[in-house]
Amino acid sequence: MPIDAHQRVLALGSGQVQERHGRHRGPRRWGRTLLALTLAAGLIGGGLYAAVNFIGLDTAVARQKCTALVGSTLHTLSPDQASNAALIAAVATRRGMPTRAATIGIATSLQESKLTNIGYGDNAGPDSRGLFQQRPSMGWGTEAQVMDPLYAANRFFQELETFDYASMSLTDAAQRVQRSGFPLAYAPHEEKAAAFASALTGASPSTLNCTLRPAEGAGSAKDLAAELKAATGQAAQVLGGNRVRVPVRGKQGWAIAQWAVANADKQHTESVSYAGLVWNRSEGHWVPAATSDGYVVVSLADSGK
Repeated sequence: MPIDAHQRVLALGSGQVQERHGRHRGPRRWGRTLLALTLAAGLIGGGLYAAVNFIGLDTAVARQKCTALVGSTLHTLSPDQASNAALIAAVATRRGMPTRAATIGIATSLQESKLTNIGYGDNAGPDSRGLFQQRPSMGWGTEAQVMDPLYAANRFFQELETFDYASMSLTDAAQRVQRSGFPLAYAPHEEKAAAFASALTGASPSTLNCTLRPAEGAGSAKDLAAELKAATGQAAQVLGGNRVRVPVRGKQGWAIAQWAVANADKQHTESVSYAGLVWNRSEGHWVPAATSDGYVVVSLADSGK
């Protein structure tokens, strides 16, 4: 159909407008997206700022951890897990058992309860309780007993001592004690368990560290001395200034020193010193220091921070 000149002008103008609109549609859409992302980032950043500065959120809380270094590999537990691992290693050492036994005990508890003293069982063992999920109905003791970590650890090693665990794989030895429905489940925990057992039995000096927030209250030198005695059998001297001094040397000294670091969160500990090194809560790792020869010295917080 013939098109006159006026129609050609209108058609050309309409095409140019459509083309311009098409070219600008993408940039405008991206602009709106960028604006939305910028606003969202501002809201998130403002929220974090308010949380930290106005409601007192301590950013160090999320970073609380205890670590054990073996070679170039760093293994991590929570402070509560590390405290329980320290108890298990201390009980093994007190019974005259080697680091290998402590490794088996820690690995078993990692599998059974994630190294926490839990007060419930599962479908396979409804009455299972504690660090090792021991069952009162299977002769492990009363519910109150298996919920006591010191009793539970001793009961585990009492069973482990009845056979030649040193000649067995870790998972076979753990299964011999636990009689679990998952006999191979203990093996994946061996490397982490060995790292903490080595530190907590004193075989690997100054390899256990804890990164903690400031102490929330005062520690008790008497309570620390009592817990140390119960777990390790080692007597401690309560000093002025909320301090404890333990007369030990060599490997045993490092076992006690790293036991104290693993319990630093629980006991409100500020520092642990031994053999020319000190662990400070403020630094979170061992550093060179002037120390008393032949003693582990533990200093506790005097008041809340």
